[in-house]
Parts: sequence; structure tokens; C-alpha cells
Amino acid sequence: MQNDFVKTEEERALMKRAAEITDDVFDCVLDALKEGVTERQIAELIAQKTVEFGASGVSFDTIVAFGAGGAEPHHVPTDAALEKGDMVTVDMGAVVGGYCSDFTRTVAFGEPDAEMRKVYQTVLEAYKRAFAAVADGVGCRAADAAARDYIAAQGYGEFYIHGTGHGVGTLIHESPTLNARSEEVLRRGQVVTVEPGIYLPDKGGVRIEDMVTVGEGVPFSRHNRELIVLG
Repeated sequence: MQNDFVKTEEERALMKRAAEITDDVFDCVLDALKEGVTERQIAELIAQKTVEFGASGVSFDTIVAFGAGGAEPHHVPTDAALEKGDMVTVDMGAVVGGYCSDFTRTVAFGEPDAEMRKVYQTVLEAYKRAFAAVADGVGCRAADAAARDYIAAQGYGEFYIHGTGHGVGTLIHESPTLNARSEEVLRRGQVVTVEPGIYLPDKGGVRIEDMVTVGEGVPFSRHNRELIVLG
């Protein structure tokens, strides 16, 4: 890996393989989301399947958040049991050949209420705008603003409490950093995340995250980003 955080083709291939494994594990998660299952049980399933499918392990402590737990961006899985009406956020990744993947989806278990549907659609549109802004020579602050300004315009600005993305490599968080204070500029061949989110205290949250190579414009994950309603 070079000091400018631009990845070689071989490095990107390892991360794409890690992302493929993460996709396959997420399929297992969707099958396992049944009423009464706990956050901790889903996190344990992710750890097990990630290795079973060929990774050396997970790339960070898995986040599984049901309902109000989703209002915490870095929620630690508990014994909270899944209930109808919960939004479920899963943030997970794998390591292949020393290189990481990073992926988040929020799904609904049972029909979500009108506000959470609006929140989801707001995050999805913010994701699309930020993803489209990721290009060679674009300032990281501008890419962040593509998501942040839209979320603020929809009335949720105070509930977007982290940056829009970060570089990924042998570390799960590396440069460049896509946030409102960044002075960095995106370069072709860097691999970054795009991950806007909205977090409503005592209610829940939504985050959508994919990795992308700057200059390619194709998400590493095969999973689409439209809202999935389970149960």
C-alpha cells in the first residue's frame, strides 16, 4: 500500500473478495432475523459465518442494533430480542489477505412507521448523492456535504452525527476521511466508504454503507439499497 492510500489492483481484489464474503454472510443474517432472536446471537452468527465462508475473521466489532438501539451509531450488541416494528441495523465486515471490507444495511422487521420510512428514504437519497460525488480530485469535504446538506434540508441535520465515509485498507479506518472538516482530496484508486445515517434518540436509526473505488463508481456490495421489509 502506498502512502497516498491508493490501492493496487491486487489490494482492491482482496477487499472485493472480503466484500463478497460479507454479502454472503448478510444473506444468512436476513434468514436469521426472526422474532425473539437477540442482537448478540446475530453478531455471533456473523462472526461464525465470516470465517466459515473463507475470511480470516471480522474486520471490526460487529454492530447489530434493534429498534431504539439503532439510535447509537456504534451500538454494542446486547441480549435485546427482535420485535415486530423494529428497524435493524447491521454494520459488519471481513478480512481477506489482511484487507478489510465494511458494509452496513438497515432493514425493517415488520412494517415500519411513516417517520422511519421517511428517514430511510432520506438516508438513501443522501447516500446516492454522496456516492455520485466520489470522484478523482473531489474534496472529501464536498463529498460529505453532498449527503449532509440534503439530510439537513429534510430537517434531520442534527441527527446526522458522524462523517460520510473513510478510507479502507489493512485498517478498517484510514485516510482519506470524508467529513465536514477534512482538507483531503480524493484520488483515483483509493477505496472509501459512503455511509450517511440518521439517528433519532429513543426511536432508532438508519445507515446505508458501501465501499467504492474512487474512479470506478461501482459499489463493492451486490446487495441493493432499497428498504427490505421482513416478517
